[in-house]
Amino acid sequence: MPAFIVSVLLLVACHWAGEALVRWLAIPVPGAMVGLVLLTGGLLALGRVPAALGRVGGGLLRNMMLLLAPAVVGLIDNIGRVREEWLPFVAASVVGAVVTLAVTAVVLQRLLRTRAAQPTDERAGADA
Repeated sequence: MPAFIVSVLLLVACHWAGEALVRWLAIPVPGAMVGLVLLTGGLLALGRVPAALGRVGGGLLRNMMLLLAPAVVGLIDNIGRVREEWLPFVAASVVGAVVTLAVTAVVLQRLLRTRAAQPTDERAGADA
């Protein structure tokens, strides 16, 4: 089976596993997020991202706006409710953006420190 198909199936399986865990344990988080945590744990255990999975993930990230379009349409469709409850909406958006920025900054700092700690010859091999 081609690596591309296996990578897509892995992403779908992690998503389904996350959805199943959320329903089974009745936890109030999105199943997709639990699936992402499962995928991250698996990749951490593996110690690397397989090349095919990296290509599939990169393709999804490059086309992220297509994945967000249904959410934007839903928001526009429910604009009356957003007008009524604008404060929680704005607060959640701002807090979400700040948390995302902070986590990204911490991860970037750790990655830069890890890269700086590597000997120069190892770094040259990793860039190739």
